[in-house]
Amino acid sequence: MPLSLDTYRLLGRSGLRVSPLALGTATFGNDWGWGAEREEARKLFDRYTELGGNFFDTASTYTNGSSERLLGEFTRTNRSEMVLATKYSTLRQPGDPNSGGTHRKSMLTSVEASLRQLNTDYIDLLYLNVWDFSTPVEEILRGLDDLVRQGKVLYVGISSAPAWQVSRMQAIADLRGWSPLVALETEYSLIERTGERDLIPMAREMGLGVVPFSPLGGGVLTGKYSSEDQNPVGPIAGETAGNRKSLNAALGWVTDRNLAIADVVKKVASDLGHTPAQVALAWNLHSPGVTAPIIGARTIAQLEDNLGALQVDLAPSQLARLDEVSAIDLGNPHSLLASDHIRAVTTGDMKIENRR
Repeated sequence: MPLSLDTYRLLGRSGLRVSPLALGTATFGNDWGWGAEREEARKLFDRYTELGGNFFDTASTYTNGSSERLLGEFTRTNRSEMVLATKYSTLRQPGDPNSGGTHRKSMLTSVEASLRQLNTDYIDLLYLNVWDFSTPVEEILRGLDDLVRQGKVLYVGISSAPAWQVSRMQAIADLRGWSPLVALETEYSLIERTGERDLIPMAREMGLGVVPFSPLGGGVLTGKYSSEDQNPVGPIAGETAGNRKSLNAALGWVTDRNLAIADVVKKVASDLGHTPAQVALAWNLHSPGVTAPIIGARTIAQLEDNLGALQVDLAPSQLARLDEVSAIDLGNPHSLLASDHIRAVTTGDMKIENRR
């Protein structure tokens, strides 16, 4: 059935209600050379909220802090109605090793900076942004729990971390009575489905709502790319000059496989009378465990196109076509455990339904 931005979903094992599409605000401010100016960012915010949208994604370092500052300005009169998610762990001051990382000092100073920039007393959802492979998990969890107990943060989540570490952290939090993780932000799209091996099943089992970023594969799934775009032009920093195609080619996203997936997306979109971006987002919205894909837009036209995904009703046959062309090898032990032989030696001929 068609959705709307006010068809709210619960975030993980929490009672927090969020819109089915989150608005990413890394485009708020043009400090990186390609974002939206203040007036355009305000239009994006107003359009999203007037349709019932309440879920915003930012970080303390997005557009050198402009993202949080503009979001703080725009939510000045309706702060309590909005769910603001921000992140810590990326380096805020070059030359200061403690201004980044997942440790307690980085966590506290980043949160204090975010509170000032967002012009608010509390953060609805704080993500650990990037795993640093050095901070003890007990230090991270206790620090996050302290922030929740102080009222500076309401809920905590994690992004870009190994599944085994996330599940370990969730188990420790449960055993010690610390604030649990309620959200997992991870890259997930028709061209990037490796999260299905462990991250997304782990999130469903451990009570984390999945919040995908790059659901359009960096724009490759919009149908605007061809084989001519496979050769990168210029340095990888081309994005800062507004050349997103060069960046995606340099990152290795414009491949024969990904173009083949984008071609099927275009065909399904043509059959439905929607745009490829809307179909790619709709597939993400249909995926088990997904709470709210993050959409990013620099113009009202881009935002309106993305929001149109809420009206896309994919038939089972169309979902099957998209799943088939983008399928990945789950690898060991998943392939082994799904084999007929293993099923036979564990359950015999019995048919056992798993309703989870």
